[in-house]
This record gives sequence, structure tokens and C-alpha cells, in this order.
Amino acid sequence: MKEPAVFLDRDGTINEEMGYINDLSRLRILPGVATALKLLKDYGFKLIVVSNQSGPARGYFPKELVFETNELLQKRLKKKGVSIDDFFICFHHPEENCSCRKPKPGLILQALEKYSIDLERSYLIGDKIIDIETAQNAGIKGILVLTGYGKGELKYVAPQKGIFPHFVAKDLKSAAEFIIKDCFQKK
Repeated sequence: MKEPAVFLDRDGTINEEMGYINDLSRLRILPGVATALKLLKDYGFKLIVVSNQSGPARGYFPKELVFETNELLQKRLKKKGVSIDDFFICFHHPEENCSCRKPKPGLILQALEKYSIDLERSYLIGDKIIDIETAQNAGIKGILVLTGYGKGELKYVAPQKGIFPHFVAKDLKSAAEFIIKDCFQKK
């Protein structure tokens, strides 16, 4: 049986946006994230991070640091009683013509190859319009959080690109609450 999924951008959505996390000491989980993720898990959503991480391709730090950051994130979330099901990462430089760099839906397509996901009941949450564009390209609902770059993206980038989210949430917890209502409490 297919499961619904919530695809999550990492930086600015789950943890503080600070450019590149080039040292593990810079990883700071945003308030309410563990509660939000637990809520989604309780309703049967698979939690999958989809993230562009071009730092290694730019020569800023080794690829291993991205894996270590994800492991530390997972460890901290597990201490709060929840975990991410999987991480799909695009390591390509923005100038490379890959199929996985958001806003292309390649990372979501990779997840679909690995898991039995019900796209009709799935969502993508992120703090950038490219996350919303990725959701649209994959045929799922995109939710913009106002953490990270969210406020500026909604004010300046969305009107310029003509790409608007299905819903705008204050933070990940508000996004999770909206998803539960949208998916399960419809009449």
C-alpha cells in the first residue's frame, strides 16, 4: 500500500539557514521541528529530506561533511523521539545540467523508485520558491515556511517568477498542522 510523504527542504526549514554548514557546530534545529515531525509521523507520513548541497562541488568542504551533518541532525531528532526516513541530496554545482537539482523533481523521483509513495497525498515543505517549483514539477502540493529565506522569497521571488505556494506557514509546526487538516479533515 502506498504511503503519503512529506518531502522537506533541510536548511531554513528544519535547521537554521546560515549559508553553508561548513562545520557541525553550525547545525541548529529550529524550534518546534521535532514536534512537527512527530505529528506528521503519527499520521503516517514518510519523512524525506530533499536538499541541494552544492558546497562540495564548489570546493567549500568535503561531501562527507554533508553526510555527517545529516547524521547529527538525525541523532538530535532521535533524542526528541522522531527521525527522518531518508535523505536525498543533490551534490551538483548549479551550473551542471543534472536532473536532481531543485527545482527539477529528480530527488523526488529517486524517492519514488525506493519507496511506495502516494503522490496525491504528499507535500513538499521548504523556505524557497524553488521548493514550491519542485513540488509543482513533481505534481504535489508545495508549502512555503516563513523561516529561513521564506519571507523574502514570498515577497520578492514568488511574484517575479509567478510561482505561489499551496499554503504559507509560519514554521514547520504550522505547516504540519495544515497538512493534517488538508489531508485528513476534508469533508
